[in-house]
Amino acid sequence: MKLRVRINKQTSRVKLEGEEPTLTELNVQIREILLPSHGLSPDSEFTLSLNGSDLLSDSGQTLSSCGIVTGDLVCVILRPTVAVPSAASTPSARQAVPSGYPASSAAFASSARQAPSNSSSSSSSTGLYQAVHPPAQRSSEASMGVEPQQEVVREEEEAGQWVWEPMLCGEAEGGKVPHSLEVLYHQAQSSSTCDALMVAVHLLMVETGFLCQGSEGRPGEMPAGWRAPGGLYRLQYAHPLCDDSLAMVLAVPMGPILVINATLKVKQQVETVRKLSLKPSTYVTDQWTGDSAAAVYTELRKLSRVFKDQLVYPLIASAREAMALPAVFGLPVLPPELLLRVLRLLDVSSLLALSSVNRHLHQTTTDPALWRHLYRRDFRDCQDLSRDGGTQWKEGLVCLS
Repeated sequence: MKLRVRINKQTSRVKLEGEEPTLTELNVQIREILLPSHGLSPDSEFTLSLNGSDLLSDSGQTLSSCGIVTGDLVCVILRPTVAVPSAASTPSARQAVPSGYPASSAAFASSARQAPSNSSSSSSSTGLYQAVHPPAQRSSEASMGVEPQQEVVREEEEAGQWVWEPMLCGEAEGGKVPHSLEVLYHQAQSSSTCDALMVAVHLLMVETGFLCQGSEGRPGEMPAGWRAPGGLYRLQYAHPLCDDSLAMVLAVPMGPILVINATLKVKQQVETVRKLSLKPSTYVTDQWTGDSAAAVYTELRKLSRVFKDQLVYPLIASAREAMALPAVFGLPVLPPELLLRVLRLLDVSSLLALSSVNRHLHQTTTDPALWRHLYRRDFRDCQDLSRDGGTQWKEGLVCLS
């Protein structure tokens, strides 16, 4: 079972082995691994909650009996005395540990559990863990079932603790934006909301692997000529998955809307044109002239999802299809057994709609085992037909849908 665990507004992922993991096992994972990785002592007292208010009492019950399923967000509620890690002990602890001290995360967690639970030992163990195990060296924690959701990319010197920072626009939350967007925004010197939105659009293109033409290898700068006379925006890209192709992004402000046209050329021939209309006021605040990109942009997650799903990924897929290259992402590249696992989660109407997308999906959606599963799941009152070895039950199911 994979869960998300939030501690002090920072979210990590935890993987618990076994078919029916218990609340006790989750508590052990949090105490031994997550608390030290957040700069807290393993002896810190905490409780768990699904909604942030109702507490979960640990009596050895399974997670499923508590209503917890894969993907749920579990909040760790710390006592006020330990909610913020102590930074005063960090410098002294780091001075006491020689450089290159060879200790593992598991060994430290074991020794921390055996240490006294007074406040001084908790503070020193926090500093010791941070000194011996910087985030780049905590790979052993991943092997024990913890997968950090986002990388920690900077250190807050005043507090002496690591603070999470988003790496991608799709991870922006809590008033934080990727450092790359901050750099691009200040370099671009935006003079309008459309300017600011195009800076984010350029970064989204780069995030999906597009290489800007004309940037002369300077990723922290907008390419020369991106703002054309007349209020137009022009950007050119190539992609390593689409050789001999060129993507041209042309954006035109039309009142409150910014219309983005992406044209794909393969061997100098126009193959695909994608169009997307965005409203700058949805993604750029009234403070677009401010000094901080975090105050300028809003709804970055939505922008990332809409722009990539409706324009970027279809553009790459069209380019590879035009060059007779195999698909590299999406449902068509999944092995049949994995695709069936996905399709069996759909309802009948959605499955019928999906079957009309292309020949490959149509063939997969006609699998008798899939339809038998849907029939037994959604039409339990008609179990007699399911005993038939033929396909009459499938025909009846389609008629009912």
